[in-house]
Amino acid sequence: MTVPDIELSGVVKNYGKTTALNSISFRIMPGERYSLLGPNGAGKSTTLKLIAGLLEPDMGDVMVGGHRAGSNEAKALIGYLPEDAIPYGVLSVRENIEYMAALRGVSDPEARTEEMLEILSLKQMEKYKVQKLSRGNRQKTAIAMALIHKPRIAILDEPLNYLDIPTQEQVVDFLESLGATFLVSTHIMSIAEKLTDSAIIITHGNIVYSGPLDNIRKSTDETIERAVARMMEDEVHTE
Repeated sequence: MTVPDIELSGVVKNYGKTTALNSISFRIMPGERYSLLGPNGAGKSTTLKLIAGLLEPDMGDVMVGGHRAGSNEAKALIGYLPEDAIPYGVLSVRENIEYMAALRGVSDPEARTEEMLEILSLKQMEKYKVQKLSRGNRQKTAIAMALIHKPRIAILDEPLNYLDIPTQEQVVDFLESLGATFLVSTHIMSIAEKLTDSAIIITHGNIVYSGPLDNIRKSTDETIERAVARMMEDEVHTE
């Protein structure tokens, strides 16, 4: 039996008296590409932090490749990009990426860094201090750092933030070339369609849909954006 790359079972997460996640369950198999859709405050970032091992659930289980989230085995499988990631401002672009390559145990940090600089069009600014960069170039540096080790599982929180359309296309092409399992958090439907083919829709800490994006398109004459917005007010759907 194939082990899911990501599996949440009955996960509850509270912040004080506020329930961020209300007994959610889902699984993502190797090679699948899922978006995590929902309005701001729906529980998307909390879900990603649980998978990355930065938070612990109050109830339930979070497993990554058959290992408990937060374990060394699980962390080795994941590349995690938090929302509004901020690389080390006093280091250069190259220094940031090489540092993360070394931390991640990349066999040839310099060569892999050079590759990432070329792929993400950062070569011309490799010596610039990150604090001097535009927000878009900081985001590209953070993406390079998160994925420097060619992870099996990519956990990405709003990865295309601050990027113009041509740069978005460049990053999308790079992400697709990884062949990784994706879970991408976004509140923008067009980004979900660029990066993934299935979706988990979450609102108020509850999953209201889990399945292929095509099934949403086929189920309605509405635009997919309107259909997704409507689902956030409906009962749970799974396909």
